[in-house]
Formats: sequence, C-alpha cells, structure tokens
Amino acid sequence: MYKSYIRIGWRNLLKNKAYSLINIGGLAAGMAMAILIGLWIQDEMAFNTYYKNYHSIARVMQNYTLNGETFTSAALPSALRNELKNNYSDNFTHVVMALSAGNRILSAGEKNLSMLGEVIEAVGPEMFSLNMLQGSRFGLRDPHSVLLSQSAAMALFGSDDPMNKSLRIDNRIDVKVAGVYEDLPHNTHFHGVKFFQPWELFVSENAWVHQPSFTDNFASLYVAIADRTSFEAVSGKIRNSILDNIRGHANSASTPQVFLHPVAQWHLRSEFKNGVNTGGLIQTVRLFGIVGVFVLMLACINFMNLSTARSEKRAKEVGIRKSAGSARTQLMSQFFIESFLVVLLAFMLALVVASFSLNWFNTLAGKHIGMPWTNVYFWLCSMAFVFITGMLAGSYPAFYLSSFNPVHVLKGTLRIGRFASLPRKVLVVIQFTVSVILIIGTIIVYRQIQFAKDRPVGYDKSGLIMIPMTTPDFQGKYDVFRTELKNTGAVMEIAESSSPPTDIWNKNGGFDWNGKDPAFAPEWATLTVTPEYGKTVGWQFVKGRDFSRDIASDSAAFIINEAAAKMLGFENPVGEIIRWQSGWRSRYASFTVLGVIKDMVMKSPYDPSSPAVYFLSPYGTNWINVRINPEMSLGEVLPKIESVFKKIVPTAPFDYKFADHEYASKFAAEERIGKLASVFGALAILISCLGLFGLASFVAEQRTKEIGIRKVVGASVFSLWKMLSKDFVVLVIISCVIAIPAAYYLLAAWLQKFEYRTEISWWIFSATMIVALVITLLTVSYQAIKAALINPVKSLRSE
Repeated sequence: MYKSYIRIGWRNLLKNKAYSLINIGGLAAGMAMAILIGLWIQDEMAFNTYYKNYHSIARVMQNYTLNGETFTSAALPSALRNELKNNYSDNFTHVVMALSAGNRILSAGEKNLSMLGEVIEAVGPEMFSLNMLQGSRFGLRDPHSVLLSQSAAMALFGSDDPMNKSLRIDNRIDVKVAGVYEDLPHNTHFHGVKFFQPWELFVSENAWVHQPSFTDNFASLYVAIADRTSFEAVSGKIRNSILDNIRGHANSASTPQVFLHPVAQWHLRSEFKNGVNTGGLIQTVRLFGIVGVFVLMLACINFMNLSTARSEKRAKEVGIRKSAGSARTQLMSQFFIESFLVVLLAFMLALVVASFSLNWFNTLAGKHIGMPWTNVYFWLCSMAFVFITGMLAGSYPAFYLSSFNPVHVLKGTLRIGRFASLPRKVLVVIQFTVSVILIIGTIIVYRQIQFAKDRPVGYDKSGLIMIPMTTPDFQGKYDVFRTELKNTGAVMEIAESSSPPTDIWNKNGGFDWNGKDPAFAPEWATLTVTPEYGKTVGWQFVKGRDFSRDIASDSAAFIINEAAAKMLGFENPVGEIIRWQSGWRSRYASFTVLGVIKDMVMKSPYDPSSPAVYFLSPYGTNWINVRINPEMSLGEVLPKIESVFKKIVPTAPFDYKFADHEYASKFAAEERIGKLASVFGALAILISCLGLFGLASFVAEQRTKEIGIRKVVGASVFSLWKMLSKDFVVLVIISCVIAIPAAYYLLAAWLQKFEYRTEISWWIFSATMIVALVITLLTVSYQAIKAALINPVKSLRSE
C-alpha cells in the first residue's frame, strides 16, 4: 500500500514539474542555508571545548574604578600568582602565569622565521591539555626549552626529528625542543600559537620581574578551579586579593576587584562595560540563529502555501477515492507520504548544495568548518527536521481535504470558503516581513561600516609600511636604517615608534597640570617616537609645531592630540607644562606642550579617540614606520627596502604590514556581518519570490474561466493584470507596515553599541518598500500577463 502511495506521489511531482521545481528548490535553498548557519553556530558554541578541563578553566581578571568609571582588564600584577597559590590553594588545581602571545624570531640553522609564541609556566601545557605528538607536556620544566606545534616543527626542521634540536629565539636566547604538540584547532583560544616558551626563561631575561609587585599590571593569569566549587564562589573569595595588598599605596580612586572569567565565555562573552559582562559575539550568534530559523521558515512557508494551494485542486480525487471505499486514514497517509517525499528530496538536494557551498561560506565567515558526515547528532537533528516539516506541510491536505463529503465534491456543490486563502495570505505577509527586515538590516550595516570608513583618521595611511622590530638586533640602528633606506630612493621618510600607527600598545596615568582636579586620574595613550614620526605618518597639526632633532629642548616636550587638549581645558595648550610620573619614574618630570594634532584613529574606528601624548626617546620603540615613494611601484619599492633590512639585520625575516590594510581589518567583523546579512536577505527575497510565483500561477489557473469571461465582455490586458496583481501588492504593503517599525527597533538597538555611529534615515525604509513592491510586481506580472493574454476560447472550453 505504502509503495503505491510513493509511486502516486512521484507521478504527481513529475506531472507538475514547475510546481515541483519551485517547491523542492525553494525548500532546498532554505535548508542548505540553515545547515550552513547551524554549522557556523555549532563551531562558535564549541569554542575552546578542545581543552579537556574546559569546565574548570578560567582567566583571572580585574575590575578597577577610575574617575567614577569602572574598567575591566585581563592584565594583572605578577604578585597575584603567589597570593592565589599561597592563600587560596584549596580552590585551585592549577594557577598559571603567562604573557599575551607575541611574534618572535625562531632560528634553526639558516632559517629565520617569525612565529607567534606564548610565554607560560611549565604546568600550562598540562592545564590546557595539549595533545603531544612527541615529548611531554612537562617539557617546559627545563627553563631553556620550548614546545613546538607540528606545523612549526615542520617549517623549521622539515622531515628531520625536531626533538632536542637547538633553536635561537630573537637571535639571543638558546633553547632546545622538548616536545611537539598537535596544532590547535581554529576555534581555540591559543589557535595560531606556534610555540610555548617557559615563564622562568622570561623572568631570567627580565630583571624587573624578579620582585613580584601588586602594581605592575602586565601578565595574564589562568587557573583551573578545584572540584566541588564554582567560578562564582571562588570569585567571591578572591575578590579583594589585590586590594588588600595595596591599601595605602594605590591611588584612592582605584579599587581593583578580582574575578574569574570562565573559558566558556572567552570567545562569545568577552565584552565588559562598567564592570559588567555585556556579551559580545554571542549577540551575533543569536542574530544568525534567528536569521537561519527565519530563512528556513520562509522556505517552509512556500512549501506549505503551495502544498495547500495545489491540494484544493485534488478535491475531486478525494471524492472519487472515498466513493470507491478509501478510508480517511488512507487518504491522510497518502497526503503525508507525498509531503515527506518532497521534504526528503529537498533535504538531499540541500546536503549537496551545502557541501559544495562550504568553501565559499568558510571564506565569507572566516571559518574552517567541515560537513559532519559522521556526526550522529547531525543526522538525528536532520531527520527530526524532515519529519516535523513533512508533518506541518502535509497536515492541511491530510486533515482538511480528507474530511470532504464525496457527494458534495462530485456534484460540484463543494465550496472551499471565502477564508480558505486567509492562511496563505498570512504566511505571505510573514515571508515579506522577514525579507524586508533583512533588506533594511543589510543597508544599515553597510551604512554603519561606510560611515566609520569615511571618518577622518588624522594621518595618511596610504603608502605607509609598518615593520615590527622583532629582535634586539634592531636597537640602536635607526640612523643607519634611515640613511640607507633614503639612499635607495624608494623611501621618503622613516621613523620609529613604540606602537604601530594603527594601534595603541601603552596607556599610562600619573599626569598632572595646573588646574587639574586632584581626584581626577586620567589614563592616556603614551607613544615613544623619533623626531621624523610626524612627517612619516603625515599627522595634521591644529596648533603648534612638530618635533625637531635640531632643538635639544624637544626631548622634554609633548605633542598631544585633540582629545588630550580638550581634557587639559586650556584655550591654547601650546607652551603649557604637563607633569608626568610614570611607572618607571620615581618623581614627576615636566614636559612642555609643543603642538596639538588632530586625533589619529588608532583603535576602533567606531569609538572616540583616546587622549594621547607623543614624546621623544631613544628607548622603548618597537616599530619602524616607512613612508614609501609614491612615484614608484610596490614591485620596485619592496625589494629595495628588503635588501637594506637583510643587510643591516640579517637574522630577522623581512616582516611588514601596510597601514591601510591593517586599518581596513578593523572593519572585518562588521563587514562579515554585512556580507552574510546581504546573502541571507537575497536568499529570503528569492525564496519569497518563488512562493509568489507559484501562488500567482495557482491563482491565475484557478481564475482561468473568470479571465476568459472578462475578456469576452471587453476587459483589457491591463485591467486583468491589475486585478490579478493587486492582492499580492496589498499583502506586501502590509508586510512593509509591520517590518519597518520592527526593523527600526532592532537596528537602533544594534547601533547603540557603537559610540561613533550613523543615523537611520527615512529614505532607507521608503527605498526598501519600493524595491519590495517592484520585485513583487515583476514576480507576479509574468503569470498575470500570461493569463490575461490567453485566448478566451481556450479559457472557456469545457472539460
């Protein structure tokens, strides 16, 4: 019996090819996108689950209050490690000190490679459960050792056995390879780290770390909590572990409060505002989850709409079969099996589409996701979805049509009812409401990105190359570099700085000036530069002048940005004295304000610029900034610059970054959201249009005789087109009326997270409504005009 139902269902699909193509194709498109979004969400939610101690690992962080505002930081004093180990040991199984990962030069023989390395205590690899391919997780107990990732070992030693081989770090530290670990997955915190270096080695190389302090916030601290406790309970116990040790020494405005940030939240819930976790990427995950559900819902709506529309044409079939003795349960089984057949075919097509689209999707989303062909849960969820969708789509014909009285059907006296089409109209409204919201969302996201891109950055980022000083071999060679590079003709100017022009690496307090409120304790970005920095980056002066290497007094001068000048409160700050007692100075030093420059956008382009001071110093520089000759091509410039670097610092690879590319990367997250939103919006419109096309075809077919009669009595093609199109236009207008306020509410809330943001203009809603109406008319018009042009003789011919 069921075999015959499947055969009948298959014949119906072949008989109505256009209907089947729209139904299966639309549903498959929605399913494929839902699969891709689901895989993306699963990858995000699984972040850091690679670590076996996932449920017990946390990062120690602190909230501190300054000038009435609470800030959150993962930088901690080195003395906190001993405090936790000595006084709170019952709460932890591991307490591990580390430094933020940074690029170092690893040298093996003739190879000099820049690699990302992490300084960590010897028990760190055990806590993070590195999968060792060679050696032991405890290899870092030898202070002069490193653990290499598999890819790093291959890059440095090729097919040779790397164990116990010698390496040099930054051309000054000799170590040996104590182990090789499996490259960490893309969705882990330490992804990209190519080697681990012992904390003890770092301490031995830096005398200032020998005496742990509660005021030197520079390190990271990771812990694994003990069994039978919780992150909340331990956070409560250690809350004042810094404050109790700095009472009477620290600024009274600062009150550090220590807490634990679980590893499960590092990726998705990493944003803090006024000391409170406000979320982070989890909002994007939720947004894409909702979008995925809606896209899938649009496809299911199409399926249900077309299924119910076509099922009404089968009323006579139901009447004949009931007259021939078919039971209602048999008819219900027939309709459900046909529904499952369509859903199953769509799902199979969706798997093919998703599989072939995965590389494109990974590129778009910045992921490394694979199809989970062997994952049992994936198949269970998929089968559950096929079952639920098939049940929903088949429920109307199964329960409603199977209840018809065969006498009424075969006599032709059956009336479907004036409200029979109401569910379909409601579903069409839902479809276009979602589609319009996605279109508006895409426009707003792109406007916000463009708004930030058009923001004046305060310097000339084009033609500016930034080169990290990765080894001590760079130090003291600035004048040689400058002379050699300028002699090539490929370089206009060169300067060193402690931070790259596209970032801020240092912030300090301890500033004072005449008229400052004693309770006010500002933290400003502090950048060490050489005299030619301004000419190199092309900063723009508002008042005053630039540094000069010919004026000795400039060594005790500041150049400040507009944000700092505003905080000073002077009408003209040039010539004013700023006193500064930084962490390494035992007393205040006085600096004269030499000039005021426009704010340079060095951090997020969506946030206000931080107050910043620039000062001259031969120490503390980490970057070489090069302004290339605009009259020469990159193909000519880069080899000349590289040859100079190889000549002066042969031990370091020529590693460089373009300032404009680094600045553009600051928009990566929002651009990714915008691209994904545009894809989702386009797909939603496509699916909705497929549904409209199918429904328009059904309505035109249903009203064939009415159209023929109207043509006989003189109706024009235009009037018939208008008659068939107006119902759909009304539905889309209703959708816009619902979607516009909903979109405004959602997007206004999204824009609130940006301090530097665009406005939501009225024309966006008007343009979206016009686009939706035009798309609707284009979709419906084909079937409407086709029906209107049919010869009335054929329309009125009796069966």
